[in-house]
Amino acid sequence: MIEITALASGSKGNCYRVTDGHTPLLLECGINYREIQKGLNFQMSDVAGCLVTHEHGDHCKSVKDVLKAGIDCYMSAGTAREIKLKHHRIKEVQAKKSFRIGTWTILPFDVQHDVSEPLGFLLVNEAGEKLLFATDTYYIKYRFLGLTHIMVECNYSLEILNKKIEDGSTPTFMKKRLLKSHFSLENVKEFLKATDLSKVQEIWLLHLSDSNSDEELFKREVMELTGKVVYIP
Repeated sequence: MIEITALASGSKGNCYRVTDGHTPLLLECGINYREIQKGLNFQMSDVAGCLVTHEHGDHCKSVKDVLKAGIDCYMSAGTAREIKLKHHRIKEVQAKKSFRIGTWTILPFDVQHDVSEPLGFLLVNEAGEKLLFATDTYYIKYRFLGLTHIMVECNYSLEILNKKIEDGSTPTFMKKRLLKSHFSLENVKEFLKATDLSKVQEIWLLHLSDSNSDEELFKREVMELTGKVVYIP
């Protein structure tokens, strides 16, 4: 049974622990290492690996400490290059080429963000449960069957963003960047409409913007659309 724990989510840092009861993993390490240790009750030796989506600090801030702790970190060649670290525990992976960590089979896939070579990950355990993890992308071009857990960025609402631009509280240039780098509520809903949700047990909305989101609105609209349990860390 998949269990998800959010240690941090948002522009200040992202880090999640997922386990199928056999193999615990970190998804991202974008907060202080001490906070990761606390969040895992200092059981770092239990962690079988860390998946890193891209090189922005709010996703990989503590990668050096995680490597030092003896935990393999999996990322694209482009991300590894941008992080500028050489370490035998950095494992370069490729989009659409699966690999294994313990009881997980993991399929990386390409996403759309303003960085070198960002990835999302599909994690499948031996019980057949499927977890989709996609953050910092404005679009997901792939379709997934039989998902049981969805962890997806829902950074901003276009309606809220436009209102903030109109009243001058958000600069116009921010809209251009957000449209080509982050997942809006509107696009998340379109993605969910096009996704097989028949087996989905829970949906996690991640990485909400501090200024251009509305937690209650996002949760309510996605619950109404999907009929699923929705969590916002």
